[in-house]
Amino acid sequence: MISSGCYFDSLYEACDDPWGFRNRWYERRKRLLTMALLPRERYRRVFEPGCANGELSAQLAARCDSLLATDLNETAVRLASERLEALPHVLVERGSVPDDWPAGRFDLIVISELAYYLSSPELERLAECIKAALTPDGTLLACHWRRPFDAAPQSAASVHALFDARCGLTRLARHEDADMLLDVWSRDPRSVAEQEGLA
Repeated sequence: MISSGCYFDSLYEACDDPWGFRNRWYERRKRLLTMALLPRERYRRVFEPGCANGELSAQLAARCDSLLATDLNETAVRLASERLEALPHVLVERGSVPDDWPAGRFDLIVISELAYYLSSPELERLAECIKAALTPDGTLLACHWRRPFDAAPQSAASVHALFDARCGLTRLARHEDADMLLDVWSRDPRSVAEQEGLA
């Protein structure tokens, strides 16, 4: 992420929902697409770095036994903690990736609107962290805004291409439109129907 954090500090100083996660249809639709593209109904242990104010985290929490959500920004961590405080299986912590990568393994890692803030070396390290931390049946979901903006040194396409090349996973699904790129990869190459014995 941006090393100084100043970019995010300035955003949260102006508003506690700087991207309109709560109110904008674009953001609600993106969360619906994210949840719909997950190949399994439920996960054991989920990691969501860059959780912002916890709106996506709340939906992920309904689909897992344990969720670790982190963010670089102190205000975001406070907001997410308040949003998720009634959910005892959710832990919200301050930290950035790849530097503060957590211990243990995860069967779902969600990288949403995060990786394009990283430098190329940080992005390479992130891919290695993901590869090492996924369980044998683990899933990676990545979703990023496709339109260029000054704070992002990487494009959505370059981020997803690197994950595709470096993480050693099979891509199961992709949604692409003018605004967003959403990909799902897994160590389990089976489709949803195949997992249920229907194909």
